[in-house]
Formats: sequence, structure tokens, C-alpha cells
Amino acid sequence: MAKYEIIAATGCPTGIAHTYMAQEALEEAAKKRGISIKVETHGQSGVEHAFSQSEIDQAKGVIIAADKDVDIDRFDGKRLINVSVTKGMKEPDELIEKILNDKNVPVYHSAGGSKASSSEEAELTGSFWHKLYVYLMNGVSHMLPLVVAGGVLTAVSFFWGINSADPKSAQYNAVAALLNIIGGFAMNLMVPVLCAYIAEAIGKRTGLIIGFVTGMIAYTNGTGFLGGIVGGFLAGYVAVLLTKLFKSLPKSLDGLKSIFIFPVLGVLISGTIMWYGSVPMKDLNTGMMAFLKSMENSSPILLGLIVGIMCAADMGGPINKAAYLTGTALLAQGNYFFMAGVSAACIAPPLATGFAVLFNKKAYTSKERSAGYVNFLLGSTHITEGAIPFAAKNPLLNIPSFMVGSAIAAILSYVTKISVPAPHGGFIVLPLVNKPFLWVLWIVIGALVSGFLLSIIAGRQNQKNSVVVTPVGNVEVGNEETETSNNDLGEILNKNNIALNVEVSSRDELLQYLSDFSEKLGYSTDSKAVYKKYLAREAENSTGMEKGIAIPHAQDKSIKGSAMLIAKLAKPVEWKTFDNQPVDIVISFLIPDEDNGSNHLEYLSSTSKLLMHDEFIESLRKAQTKEEILKLFK
Repeated sequence: MAKYEIIAATGCPTGIAHTYMAQEALEEAAKKRGISIKVETHGQSGVEHAFSQSEIDQAKGVIIAADKDVDIDRFDGKRLINVSVTKGMKEPDELIEKILNDKNVPVYHSAGGSKASSSEEAELTGSFWHKLYVYLMNGVSHMLPLVVAGGVLTAVSFFWGINSADPKSAQYNAVAALLNIIGGFAMNLMVPVLCAYIAEAIGKRTGLIIGFVTGMIAYTNGTGFLGGIVGGFLAGYVAVLLTKLFKSLPKSLDGLKSIFIFPVLGVLISGTIMWYGSVPMKDLNTGMMAFLKSMENSSPILLGLIVGIMCAADMGGPINKAAYLTGTALLAQGNYFFMAGVSAACIAPPLATGFAVLFNKKAYTSKERSAGYVNFLLGSTHITEGAIPFAAKNPLLNIPSFMVGSAIAAILSYVTKISVPAPHGGFIVLPLVNKPFLWVLWIVIGALVSGFLLSIIAGRQNQKNSVVVTPVGNVEVGNEETETSNNDLGEILNKNNIALNVEVSSRDELLQYLSDFSEKLGYSTDSKAVYKKYLAREAENSTGMEKGIAIPHAQDKSIKGSAMLIAKLAKPVEWKTFDNQPVDIVISFLIPDEDNGSNHLEYLSSTSKLLMHDEFIESLRKAQTKEEILKLFK
């Protein structure tokens, strides 16, 4: 069985995107360090890549990057960091550095073991507010599939008419009535399940039992999802209290505690408090829903502005979830208008990234362009998280740009009284929308506005970070402060462009080889012309660098397009270099005559920055295959 130096667990409330983005970020960060890692994901489909006890025992430390409940008792005695899933996505390098080398990372001890100090407990379990959020999101993650299933089935029943489930109506249809009933049962479970799994995150199995009963009381007494949230925390902490009160009982009575004492007393205490506390909560819930409904009619622009800003603020995070949960609560009460704005505001950001890439392709790398195109699909299915990498790239400017588009989409949806009876699905549920084409139009308009703003910001950022050519020794390279380049080396380099164990005896013989190689690959039509340009460039200033590397380049009308060639020599050849050492690795650029200089200088800058890192040069020297070399430059 494989041994892993670090193990990690990731999870987000919906289990759709953040979970796997944090997984990928941690795996990539570990790979860069040459550290073995296994990541257990807590997604909507359940736990994947679960740890064995042997893997836990052998690991040096544990990273939990999750906004839902993850069983940490199994990590008793291990160094442990517990943070939000967002930190797992944005700070993977820092987390791995900390778990490996920070001596202040505490050792976790589960209940019954020796306790860490209070300061250590605070660090390993996160802040008080983060813990509350994790408990809440554990309930939300279990509730969402029920809401989606119930909402969609109920919405489908309306195909036969809005009153198709009423036996007294002329629209009555038996199939529609059945769908409506089944969907209603699923939606009615929303509050009890929310309550139960909040309590389960706090009080484990005992909390789950107490939470179900407390949630049923909250639902029956009309407290809505507010009652489910309050009841969940109430039931969970009642379970914790009972565990502490009966801690001194003999271990032989553990079975009696779990099956009799805790359920009976817990349900009695929590149920009684919820029964009498339901009255003010019901009034609060009714008042809030009435206020939102009034805003739909009196202030749709203000409501759309608020919803748009909330949905685009953190894209799947707590602010976004607050708007979404309100929409699902209103759906359960038969209000289908509020969800139209929420869905529109969630769909617009990922679509905006796709439009941004189309508006200004040169401002994005090939990887970003691919992500933008994929986001057309993700956005269409109501998955907002695909926009997160674009937001994170320049958050102070990009997030407000997303907010503008989301707000426009939400405002237009509310102004035109669009109703969406399904809580998820994006454009898949268009047949259920009362004005489907208009709704799509509003979302596309919002996305176009955001996309246009994003493309302008990206373009200006690229201009700010564009290469500044400065003479260094006898070769031109890009300014070291350049952060990004418009051009990706992967666009001009492929496996066929790499030659290994090249047999030459001099610099000029190598340049002739490269010229012939360019014509053989179809990049040029005249190898002799290319060879002359190579020699002319060397006559101006040598392109020899140091550490055995040279970067010759040729620009000629016979060259069809930009290309990068790499040659590793069987024996080094003499070349004028900074350190007066011979050259055995050549990285060459072919430049078409119409190139005004910007493209090839950016390629040259990207390569020069790579060659500044000893680790890169060492890896390049060790690479034995074309695939290994290609991977390094990509």
C-alpha cells in the first residue's frame, strides 16, 4: 500500500466545484515540492478516495480544507490544520509548508484523549464563526438534493397547468398530481433534514436523532428554514450537553445512554424549547417572506441589485448561499419569482468569462481560454464556481465586474415578472420557466456586460505586465518584474520540435541543423535563408547564455509562423557565453517576417524567466524524453 507524507480532506456544501478545485490545488502544490499526498473528497456523490487506517497512521500531517463536517476523530494524535475550502483553493502552498515545517501546528486529540491547549484547539478547529459555518453547511449540503428533486418534480407537474394537481380543477391530471405530491413530500423534508444534519455535525448520531424531531416541530409550526437552522444548533448543543452531563456514568451503560437516555431526554428538552420558541420564529419567518414579496412588486430594481451583488460576491460561498437558501425557502411556499433572479445572477458570471475570452483572446493564456469556453457549459447548468479562477486573478476589479452583470440579469428578471419553479438546473429547466426566451436574453445581456468589463481589465493588466526589453550582457531578455506574458510557450512547442542526442561539432553546424530541422517540420520554406539569419543574429551579439544554454533565433520571410525548437546535444560545442562554458542545450525561436517584435520578445521573455531558476535547468538536464521536456515548458 502506498505511503503518503500528507493526507488532506476537501469538501464544500454543494460538493460540486470547490471540493475538487481545492483537491487539485493541494495535489499540484504537493507535486511541485515532490511530496506525496492523498486527498479525500467529500462531494455531493459522497466520500471518495477515503483513507485507510494505515494511510492515516503513516502520514506526517493532515490538512482539512472543508466547509462541511468531516470526521476528524480518526486523526487522533496527528498534526492537523483545519481551514475553509477557500483556503485550500487559494493557499495550498502555504498549507503544505505549514503542515511540513511549522512546529506550532498542534496535534489533534479526539474526545477522551489528552486535550490540546485552548490556543491549540482554536487553531486546529478554526475560528468560532468558521465552525458555525461548517455546521450550517453540513445541513445545507444534505438538504440541497432534496430541494432540487422536490422542486423539479413539482415544477414538472405544472406542465399540465398551474392547478393540474387539484381534483376540483378542469386542469386536473393524475400524473401531474402524483408528481406534485411526491415533489411536495421532498420539499417538506427540507426543514427537518436541514435541522438534523446541522445537529449531526455538532452532536454526532445523538444530535441527528434529536435534530430530526426538532426539525419536524419547526416545520409543523411554520417556522420555515429559519426554524430549521435555529433548531439544528439547539438540538446539536443539547446532545453535547447531555454527553457532558452523563460522562461520569460507567462505561457499561454506554449502550443505554445512546439508545435510551440521550434520545429521550434530548428530544424532550430540544422539542419543548422549539415548541414554545416556534411562535416568535414563525412571525419572523412570515414577516421576512412578506417583506421580500413586497420588494418584488415595489422595488424590483433594488431587490435585483441586492441579489446580484450577493450571488456574485463569493460564487458558491456563504453570501451566495444566503441568497440561494432564501430562494429555495420561497419556492417551498409557492413563490417562484424570487428564484428567477437568484438563478439568473448565478448563471451570468461563468458565461461572462466565456464572453471575456471571446472579446479579448490575447489577454488570456490558452489554459484560461479553455476554461472560459468550458464555463459556457457550466454556467448553462447553474454552476457558478467555474468563474472563481477568473475572479481570483484580479479580485478587486473582476468581482465588481461580475456583480454588475449578475445585478443586471436579476433586475431584468424581476422587472419582467419571470418565474422559475425549479431551484437548480440552469437552462435545463427552461421548459418550466414562464418566459424562457426573455429570461435567457436577460442573463446573456448581464453576462455580456460583465464579459466586456473583464476583457478590458485583462487587456490593461496585460499591457501593464507586458515585456520591457532591456539589454543584459549581450542578449535581450524580458524585465524580471514581468508577471505574465500574452503568449503561452505551449502554443509554439510540440513533441516533434524537440531533438535529442544531436551530433554536431560546432556552433555553425548546429545552426545549420536547426535550419534544416525547421524546413523538415514545415515551419520554413528555405533552410538556407534561415541559416543566414541565424548567423547574422550571432554576428550582432552572441545568443549564448550560461550553464550550457543558448537561445538562437531567426526572423525571415520564409518562416510561416512562430515556432520553438529544442535540441539537446550529444557533446557540447564552443559558444560565446556569459560564463565561457560550452553549450549542450539549445532553445531556438523561428519568427515570421511580419512579426513586429512583440510576440517573439514575449516568448523570449518567458523562456528567460524559466532559465533564471536553477531547479528548472536541473530538471531540463535530467529530462530524458521529449515528453518530459515538453511538460517542463508547458
